[in-house]
Amino acid sequence: MKRDEFVGKHIQRTSAGWFAVESAEDILGNILSRLPVKLLLILKVISKLWHRLIRSPNFTKLHLCQSREKPIYILFPFMDAIRSLYLMDADGVITGTINLPGLENLPSLCMIGSYNGLICFTNYPWFPHSFKTRAVVTDLEIRICNPATHEVWLLPNGSQLKRELGIGVAFGPGISEYRVLRFFCSKSKSEVIRPECEIFSSSTRTWRSIGFVQHCPMGAHHAFVNGKVFWFIPSEEDHNIPGSILSVDLDENFKIIRLPVAVTEHAFLVDLEGCLSLIVVFDDDDIMVIWFLRDENESVWEEKCRDGIPYETVECLDSVAARKNDIFFITEERYFIFSMIKMSWKELDFEELFEQHSPVVFTYTESLLPCR
Repeated sequence: MKRDEFVGKHIQRTSAGWFAVESAEDILGNILSRLPVKLLLILKVISKLWHRLIRSPNFTKLHLCQSREKPIYILFPFMDAIRSLYLMDADGVITGTINLPGLENLPSLCMIGSYNGLICFTNYPWFPHSFKTRAVVTDLEIRICNPATHEVWLLPNGSQLKRELGIGVAFGPGISEYRVLRFFCSKSKSEVIRPECEIFSSSTRTWRSIGFVQHCPMGAHHAFVNGKVFWFIPSEEDHNIPGSILSVDLDENFKIIRLPVAVTEHAFLVDLEGCLSLIVVFDDDDIMVIWFLRDENESVWEEKCRDGIPYETVECLDSVAARKNDIFFITEERYFIFSMIKMSWKELDFEELFEQHSPVVFTYTESLLPCR
């Protein structure tokens, strides 16, 4: 057989085989769903079929399911002049950086949440995973961003001339739907705080007030787990220390959850294994303890593990994120990954990476989800 004839028949067989794959869109979709978003954005211009498939809601959902199996970390050094997001794998290796459009010249920018590939930023200077804010005179701006697609959406303004108390983001009921809960009070000279809450819906693209509420959260640190948003509520003795937990579901039902023990300032809420978890570093004993919430109605907690910390407690614990059975800790100057399986700590060296040691970290799974 001549070479040209052989090559021609091989191309025909290959083309026929690939045509069969394209004809079965479920097979093609399954193959493409395993690819990174950056490559998918290139591939969708190959043909009308691929463009339609990659843009479809079913494919977006399928791709997200695949991405959830391999979550990574995303870091944002909120005090750096260069507004870059850093992607870090499970081994603590920086695998890429992302610069989002339109954020370069903002005077203040804080990342307060990450879920399903969408990131929430505010211009209001909440300290990362903290219950304190800096004095500001500007109105609150909220941006929902998709780092993978580089989409950024500035949400419409909510109520004006208010004192910000807290914020959180809930996702659902649809895969591309989300709600932003904003707690605030009217500016006044009175020491009595009467918190109000309003909710932004991505479906209606509007804010809706739900009026005065009995409790309000301690700033922007929150966790979204199983359709509910969780924040700390300050203790009556010391407003800088959590005293209980506020829970709000998608039906706007508010609930208070008791903590298992008295905690410290170094307390964080995270999603571990699909369960709300409490991580606390106790200064006096130099230990870290992790609890799982087993029964929200009865405030029943299970202690999962405890271990000594590999740093001095004089170092403030700035940020915590959980990925499967690993937990990422950021102090004022150091970075650690704690393995719940091995019960071991691994220190990371990022000394040359950031201009200042003030990054905030979240778990991240890239997706094709739209911001609006």
